[in-house]
Amino acid sequence: MSPYKIMLVDDHFVVREGLKLILETSEKYQVVGEAVNGQDALEKVEKLEPDIILMDLNMPVLSGLETMKEFKKKGLTIPIIILTTYNEDELMINGLALGAKGYLLKDTSRESLFRSIDSAMRGEMLLSEEMLERVMAAKLKSQQEVKEDVKLLSDKESYILQCVAKGYKSKEIAFDMNIGERTVKAHLTNIYNKLGVDSRSQAVATALDRGILKL
Repeated sequence: MSPYKIMLVDDHFVVREGLKLILETSEKYQVVGEAVNGQDALEKVEKLEPDIILMDLNMPVLSGLETMKEFKKKGLTIPIIILTTYNEDELMINGLALGAKGYLLKDTSRESLFRSIDSAMRGEMLLSEEMLERVMAAKLKSQQEVKEDVKLLSDKESYILQCVAKGYKSKEIAFDMNIGERTVKAHLTNIYNKLGVDSRSQAVATALDRGILKL
């Protein structure tokens, strides 16, 4: 199998070099290009044709969120994993709404980095428990009244959606809950219908945005 082609977008040289060193320890990944800001990324992305992008939120010229908006305008659907720090929770929520497939702290472990990339390449969203806690805390701070929405999903549906946010597959959720995989998929269908979405990523993003997703 050909290695996943990865593009790094960050205005800090040390961050890009650190990620490259980690990624180059595996034959599954190949860094095909780098960009120092969002504008630079827009100018290079179509030529580089990356399979996935690791992108900083705060950059000069064009920020990560602004770059994601421009990608959407151009019809680019390349999976994006956001690189974040400890003080960017509100930006993280906006990134989810724009379709980010995951969030990683810049000092993340090798294992977490690889797991997030693999999950994004499968079209899934992956949030670590720490990231999930941070996003939820930020949402609860900005949304004081979420009682009606919280009751929208049953306890089982809420638990299944939490597992989905952490990157678990239907088979793994079924094993954990001691129910059939078809039952898990039926619950997911109900979740999609209740939230007005049609995919796992959209369900997680919508539930986070509305303060529904519980830890």
